[in-house]
Amino acid sequence: MIIAGHTLGTPGRDLAEALSLFKEAGLDAAEVIYQEGYPAAIDPADPGSARSAVAAASAAGLPIVALTPYTTAINSLDQGEWQAGVDEFRACIEAAQQVGAKRVRVYAGSWHPGDADEAARWLRLAAALETLSVDAVHAGVVLCVENHFGTMTQTAADTARLVRQIDAPSVRVLYDQANLTFTHDEEWRAAFAVQGDLISHVHVKDLVFKDPDAPFRASDTARVKAEERAVRSRVVGEGVVPWAEIVGELVRRGYDDVLTLEYEYRWHPQDLPDPEIGFAQSAAALRTILDSTVVANEY
Repeated sequence: MIIAGHTLGTPGRDLAEALSLFKEAGLDAAEVIYQEGYPAAIDPADPGSARSAVAAASAAGLPIVALTPYTTAINSLDQGEWQAGVDEFRACIEAAQQVGAKRVRVYAGSWHPGDADEAARWLRLAAALETLSVDAVHAGVVLCVENHFGTMTQTAADTARLVRQIDAPSVRVLYDQANLTFTHDEEWRAAFAVQGDLISHVHVKDLVFKDPDAPFRASDTARVKAEERAVRSRVVGEGVVPWAEIVGELVRRGYDDVLTLEYEYRWHPQDLPDPEIGFAQSAAALRTILDSTVVANEY
């Protein structure tokens, strides 16, 4: 498998510096944020940003395998907002094609429990992905819908329901068990049971609970505010997410692709070692798990 670093973990560095850090940490590839105003990103407002990313990746000897946009308007009931969200995603798909990335992370719109017009927003979300799935096919890109709070696919069950409804090979699941764990949704076996055959990308991170009985709260989509958090981020292997079992199941199911270390230093630096330390430690822990899984499968 390929272990990638996520530029979420490199605030304060530009993209070239982030890619260099990933290379020095022993990573194989990079997942890059697609967003204005973040240094280690491709900037949607800068027509030359994708070309610069290609040059930085070539200089570092590290391919860019995925892009992470933060677009959430693709379930908006306002036609102008919806169209703007679709256009933003189209531009990200084009950037992915330009840099050679085969995956684009998808937030399934913006949604929080209690929001109005759930059914109508779901229809708008599905319409957006049906439209974008065609663009993705032409670009050779897979749109990977993430198990993510603050969207319409917080649970593995809802993520699978959406992807099956779209029924296109260019729309698949981004599996994030840490997200499912801290939202108190599916444990890993249940997640595989409902979406295991749809996984095309995986985010790897770890955590510990401050209070396992505290209900999940998040008023934002991209991150959980400090005052709402019931968990602390951890280096992979130092938390409660059972990555050895999860990786073993991925291998058993034939998954042999990207595992992205989504090191959440941008959001929660107080919880984690500096990126040059944390990425190297996480990568080492994940490689140990992979090596053990390969050996176990030989017997």
